[in-house]
Amino acid sequence: MAPPSDRPIRRELAALGALALPLAAAQGGQALMGVVDSAVVGRAGAVPLAAVGLGNALFFALAVLGMGIMMGLDPLVAQAVGAGDADRARRLAWQGVHLALRAAAALAVPILLLPWLLEPLGVEPAVAREAGRFILWRLPGLPFLLLYVGGRSYLQAAGRTRPMVAATLVANLVNAPLDLLLVFGGAALPPAAGPLRALPALGAAGAAVSNSLCLVLQVAILAAAVRAMPGRPLARAARRRDPAEIGRAARIGLPTGLHMLAEVGFFSLASFLAARFGAVALAAHQLALSIASLTFTLAIGTGNAGSVRVGLAAGAGDRRGVRRAGLTALLASAAAMGLCGLGLALAPGPLARLLTDDPAVIAAAIPLFRVAAVFQVLDGLQGAGAGVLRGLGDTRFTFAANVVGHWLLGLPAVLLLAFAAGLGVAGIWLGFVVGLAAVAAALVGRFLGASAREIVPLAGRR
Repeated sequence: MAPPSDRPIRRELAALGALALPLAAAQGGQALMGVVDSAVVGRAGAVPLAAVGLGNALFFALAVLGMGIMMGLDPLVAQAVGAGDADRARRLAWQGVHLALRAAAALAVPILLLPWLLEPLGVEPAVAREAGRFILWRLPGLPFLLLYVGGRSYLQAAGRTRPMVAATLVANLVNAPLDLLLVFGGAALPPAAGPLRALPALGAAGAAVSNSLCLVLQVAILAAAVRAMPGRPLARAARRRDPAEIGRAARIGLPTGLHMLAEVGFFSLASFLAARFGAVALAAHQLALSIASLTFTLAIGTGNAGSVRVGLAAGAGDRRGVRRAGLTALLASAAAMGLCGLGLALAPGPLARLLTDDPAVIAAAIPLFRVAAVFQVLDGLQGAGAGVLRGLGDTRFTFAANVVGHWLLGLPAVLLLAFAAGLGVAGIWLGFVVGLAAVAAALVGRFLGASAREIVPLAGRR
């Protein structure tokens, strides 16, 4: 029989796992859709494949800002649930709808300008045209992407994670055949397909249309799950736009969006720098980065779960619960990512061969996998650290830590090791270690300090 002092920790770990595993699975499912898009479009030729890669990178460079703003709902909803105020949590879910539509409208303007900038910035005309069409057809899905993030905030705080997994599973099942139909057109279908045979081949734009339609489907599934939640329905007046609540969510979420933008920007710049070492080096970099991004979904899932658990405890005014939830999330994320790192260290060759059969790329990727193995624990700590601090509503520090860690420390290390020291792409990845170590140390230290003080719920702050 376990000592009594162990029981709260075990209960916390069980509660964290019940949230983290489905959230990580849903996050991994979203990433899988991108892999399927690339696999399908890649068979349409090099130009469409390049257009999808470029279009996705540019679209998400702006979309992550909106996603971060929506994540400002995470601590507000979780703390409302922790305080036992189910009505406020439901009102916040409605405010998320208003916030998503306004954020999407604001981001639509710069996204619409992107296609017109590609050729002037030196992108090959054929790729620029395809990428521009891809971006324009991804844009209708933007409000649904933000609505999905808002719905996730409410459902995860309520402990209802199955709808996110179900939505991602259904979207993946629909996305693959829809990709094939829209990318290549319906001409090859049998006569029984009827009107579908008249669909033209849309190329890269077809993948964008498929993504946008799948987002609509995912939001519909989450909306049905929210409507099925027990509790009295809100009066019409409670569903109206509340500028104070929207402003509070935006103030918490904007630094999260900027933090995500800083992180995405840093790794995008690293890919640009890797291109300077040749096609083989760039291919190895992208291959290793795709695997590292996949393992990072564990840290994201644990960070989101940690945000909820910390938020619930903070809403209840339970300082010990806040500290226990945060430390459990940090240690669980570090342990899970450590196991991933062990796999990368022990089997770099087989992992590389899963994604390519080019011997030169495999040889160049193996050292990168070994470096990635080193920073997996750091990645786990910084991913979970951002989540547990978000549960307290402390998002500005996370943004500052990412700017300092990645841009003021990591980038100089990348340039020094890759170019001055002559280590090439391996130097870029060693620079990642420097940046991630700085961010992880800052976020863990911040949480330890914040959780040692009196916890003031967000609803009680001026």
